[in-house]
Amino acid sequence: MQLNPWLSSTLKAAGLAAALTAMTACQPATESAYQTPVAVPATQTEAPWWDDAVFYQIWPRSFYDTTGDGHGDFNGMTAKLPYLSELGIDAIWLTPMFEAPSYHGYDFTEFYQVESDYGTMADFERFLQQAEERGIRVILDLVINHISREHRWFQQSAQRIEPYSDYFIWRESLPETGKGWGHAWSDNDMPEAVWHFDETRGEYYYAAFGATQPDLNLEHPDVIEEMKRMAKFWLDKGVDGFRLDAVRFVIERGPQGQADLPETIDYWKDFNAFVKSVNPEAYLVGEAWVDIPIAAKYWGDGKGLDQGFDFEFGYIVLDMLQQGLATEAQFGTMSQQSGQASDGELHPLAQNVQRRLESGAPLAFFTPFLTNHDQDRVGFQLQESQARAKQAAALLFSSPGTKYIYYGEEIGMTQQQSGHDVYKRAPMLWDQSHQAGFTKAELSWVQQNELFTQAFDPWWPDFLARQLAAGDRTVAAQRAQPDSLWQLHRLLIAMQKQRPEMRLAGSYQVQSPQQGILTVTRELGEQRTVFVLNLAGEMADIAAVLAEHSGLAMSWGFDLDGSLLATDGLLILQSR
Repeated sequence: MQLNPWLSSTLKAAGLAAALTAMTACQPATESAYQTPVAVPATQTEAPWWDDAVFYQIWPRSFYDTTGDGHGDFNGMTAKLPYLSELGIDAIWLTPMFEAPSYHGYDFTEFYQVESDYGTMADFERFLQQAEERGIRVILDLVINHISREHRWFQQSAQRIEPYSDYFIWRESLPETGKGWGHAWSDNDMPEAVWHFDETRGEYYYAAFGATQPDLNLEHPDVIEEMKRMAKFWLDKGVDGFRLDAVRFVIERGPQGQADLPETIDYWKDFNAFVKSVNPEAYLVGEAWVDIPIAAKYWGDGKGLDQGFDFEFGYIVLDMLQQGLATEAQFGTMSQQSGQASDGELHPLAQNVQRRLESGAPLAFFTPFLTNHDQDRVGFQLQESQARAKQAAALLFSSPGTKYIYYGEEIGMTQQQSGHDVYKRAPMLWDQSHQAGFTKAELSWVQQNELFTQAFDPWWPDFLARQLAAGDRTVAAQRAQPDSLWQLHRLLIAMQKQRPEMRLAGSYQVQSPQQGILTVTRELGEQRTVFVLNLAGEMADIAAVLAEHSGLAMSWGFDLDGSLLATDGLLILQSR
């Protein structure tokens, strides 16, 4: 096997002799095997706090309601901090919690006020304080690309009131169809998708995400300073950083320049420099829903964002576990990534890590995850199979890097159907009580049609009844089961913290030692963890795999009977 020269030199510099030996001593592939050793360079001695951390994404409106109005709130998140501590997470990502007219909050009307549906500023500050006391950091979802059409800046810009007249991107006429204007993440050439007419000003304004969310002019010096002032306000409150929404689109330079411009990278370099001047340990992670080589640009040679989401990883895992039916990107520009491998090729999971390593950004820049609030839930895509959800979780935590979990993913939450985003963002299932313990209100927020621009059939009661009837889809039920998906997440998070080979410095190898069996091995020095997954669609005899790893102890083996691994089964072996 020919070793990538760059990778070889990196491994030698990192001192990973064992990993290098494993790479250069590949055995011939079996009839279905694809030997896929990819070794990971060691991190610096003093890594930033977010390297190898485990983040938990909360949709505040759906987490826990303490006021009885059907909406989750800050006090509800505070009340559930013991739960998050028990799970073992390091940090929380809160989706938008600034004042906004929509249920989702991605269209701020205020940058300095919390969403009144969630409580008061004092409630939020109490949540921050108690999270800090538990060693849990908190980052906020920050939307800089656009704001609400109801924001006073837009209203004053429409009236040409200075200095707001050019706070947004205006033009006198609608661009000609077919000249390149359209959504930057699709082949849509219809300019009316992004240019919208304002009656007050008598001109068209640019709004990539819909008429209610006009894009800010982030080349205007006053707007640039306003964004910095706002970031400082929340950093001074004690937040630990920001998840930055739609980072690819902050600067538009014509129909062929709506995304990923050099000026966009420069914007984020400048923003990061300011944030670090306020708090050197503040963290910025960007949503660049795009292939790895382009996403890597946002590292900016170490001066840009601290991390970026690896969207490709989730597509590969879900494609692999559902045989090619993974859902497509909604707001991203992604190549089709298959989870299936051909004989003699690197496995797609190993290719994913290889692409990260060769992207120009460090491996630590990329954060693997399965899904988020814009994507169909893992449980839904895997047809509510808890066994396959366990395999997905194992593949996530076996991959190097900072991890993100979407709330409810740890219990396999599913959704009513595809379509409207509300189905992906429904209330957390805590227990078997009224409204699954989420609220004491008669109606949860998903049943309050006044929140939405379209009316919904009353889908929630029947959906909730089906989930509760299953008996094993709540936090309370899964905490009581030793072999539950929740228990597996707790183990995997503990492994991420306690096992050195599970961190960025550990080598990473993916193999298929026999038909339908996949193994992922992480190794560092004498420490080794091996994940064994049965993808064969039937019981599999893994006696040969067990014999090869006979010196390892079993840390998860509920699906193993003698040498037979159950259909969709998972086994985790570790050195003592």
